[in-house]
Amino acid sequence: MTLAEASDKVPEVKAAAAQDERIRKVLDLGSRIEGLARHASVHAAGVVIAPGPLTDYVPVCTAPDSKTDRDAIITQYDMVGLEHVGMLKIDLLGLKTLTVLHDATKMVAERHSVAIDLEKPDLNDPKVYELLRAGRTAGIFQFESPLATDCLRNMKCDCFDDLVATNALLRPGPLDTGMYLVYINRKLGREKVRYPHPALEEILAPTYGVIVYQEQVMRIASALAGYSLAEADVLRKAVGKKIKELIQEELGNFVKRAIARGHDKKTVEEIAAQIETFGRYGFNKSHSVAYSILSYQTAWFKAYYPAEFMAALLSSEIGNTDRVVQYINEARELDLQVLAPDVNESGYKFTVVGDQRIRFGLGAVRNVGEGAIASIIAGRQQAPYRSLVELCDRIDLRLCNKRVIESLIDSGACDSLGGERSQLVAALDHAFSEAQVRQQERFTGQGGLFGAESPAPSPQAPLPDVSPWTEHERLVREKAVLGFFISGHPLAKYGAEVELFGTRTTATLGMWSPQKVTVAAVVTVVKRQISKKTGAEYARLTLEDFHGAAEALVFPEAWAKLNGVIRADGAYLLTGGYSARDRGEEQAPFIVESARLLDELKPSGAIGIALRWSGGKPPEPDTARAIAALCAAHPGSTPVFIEWSGANGSGNEAVRLRSRSFRVDAADDLMAALRDLLGADGVSLVKA
Repeated sequence: MTLAEASDKVPEVKAAAAQDERIRKVLDLGSRIEGLARHASVHAAGVVIAPGPLTDYVPVCTAPDSKTDRDAIITQYDMVGLEHVGMLKIDLLGLKTLTVLHDATKMVAERHSVAIDLEKPDLNDPKVYELLRAGRTAGIFQFESPLATDCLRNMKCDCFDDLVATNALLRPGPLDTGMYLVYINRKLGREKVRYPHPALEEILAPTYGVIVYQEQVMRIASALAGYSLAEADVLRKAVGKKIKELIQEELGNFVKRAIARGHDKKTVEEIAAQIETFGRYGFNKSHSVAYSILSYQTAWFKAYYPAEFMAALLSSEIGNTDRVVQYINEARELDLQVLAPDVNESGYKFTVVGDQRIRFGLGAVRNVGEGAIASIIAGRQQAPYRSLVELCDRIDLRLCNKRVIESLIDSGACDSLGGERSQLVAALDHAFSEAQVRQQERFTGQGGLFGAESPAPSPQAPLPDVSPWTEHERLVREKAVLGFFISGHPLAKYGAEVELFGTRTTATLGMWSPQKVTVAAVVTVVKRQISKKTGAEYARLTLEDFHGAAEALVFPEAWAKLNGVIRADGAYLLTGGYSARDRGEEQAPFIVESARLLDELKPSGAIGIALRWSGGKPPEPDTARAIAALCAAHPGSTPVFIEWSGANGSGNEAVRLRSRSFRVDAADDLMAALRDLLGADGVSLVKA
């Protein structure tokens, strides 16, 4: 409704305007500017092509607030206006995936002497589809979302056509209409394949009777109504661009021409209705095929050269902490070891060292620029750095100041130089000063006392005698310069608690659920805020676990109870849920209702030790006595359970019995000793 219509049709607005001159003036001025462009903006990738000089055909201007090119020329017409005056507009999109493929290809050639031709992929490799069916889609172009992963897994993806169809179907329209589920059910034989008309079987057979692509609409129009390809393209454009008036006009013509060719009116009208519905989600096959080629190529590299692929993928996300954490976890799932940065081995990007190891790139360390990295790489060409003084002496100190070197120490990049990180930081001032003196002497050409070309190096001073950093301080410093933890994790010592009690991770915390969920995580940030509506205090939390980071909310009522419990850098088991109004959201806010310190779970008896054996093979008497002796020697608060499978002839069913005699301290040494007696599978931590 426009302002003029509101002034005429809405009684409250009409009355207010009649009573107040200022409101009349606002409505009058507003109606004059209503509908005008609010501001000028530039399409990120749009290029306009004209038969001659652009100024001969359309009005142009300089780009507003252009940060990259102040002289950039843009058209004053939008894309619709450009089409009306006959201009050709092309969107040229840049994809990071192309860089990933380029870098991976280069690494494979350098490390394995294998030349990979990306222009000629083998699209029928079963190993690639096996990887996709297994759900290993992290880093796979267009298929990283949980929905896409589940779709490939559920349809048992086994051919390139499945990739193409999935790329087209996983769009808002087909998701809303459930067409992707119809495709899956028909592919797997759960639902009978039906065709709207016998003449369409050849056109729709590859997609199991489902209209998936705009090209199929064109062929349907040609087969039933005798459209030429040019005429069919007008229909495709109407449907694809969702131009309502043009859709009605073109579908009306389609129905008339199909009936004139002898087809049943009811059937043709039903097909026309399907085409109109298809307009909500139509996707052109050529686009989907092009994307699917990239999807396939990324999956191929991941299947055959996982180390090189993951190194290239991690390099593409330098600066994106959440993505780097996600991909490091994926690399570990692929049995790849991701090593901390190292001044003697790292490049700017992530690199592969050995067969199963990826070395962190120096470009991901904060405060360390490209010039500093180039200087570090150049300085180690003749020999590796052996000490902090040697590092400072060989690099360009104009590019690598003390802040740069301290960041490298904090990240672990100087661990190969010997000593503790705390010692290296303490020695930095001395090492830097000594290196400056040496470099100045070399620069001025000052010789030694007896005419030597350069002064003899002073004996290597021992590192200062300072205490090592605590694990907490080391990890905090790492996170400050890398954005996450690399040499360990604050949750590492709570592995059992995370596995037993956490139902979600930070990677899945945004998925709405009607049930309560729990997440075991470190609270890294507590941001207290005041509600504008009620004036009550609530909190926003940043949570971190092995999978990355996520946000959570604590509403005033819960925060009143928890503000004395939740502290920054604490490890907690958080329980909560989601608001009903956030159902369907891509990232639903997690609302914390209760919190419990992970340190409290074992002492409270919430976790027990289960000793397992079968009824047919109970432990020998000596083993049983040794188990009892171990439990007696490690008293504590953890209950002990016996899980006896096949007890009393009950088959594979297990009976759990709780010991009345023993409560133990479930320390690592006790767990290791019990596993020596019962085997690795015979001892585990369980919910009590």
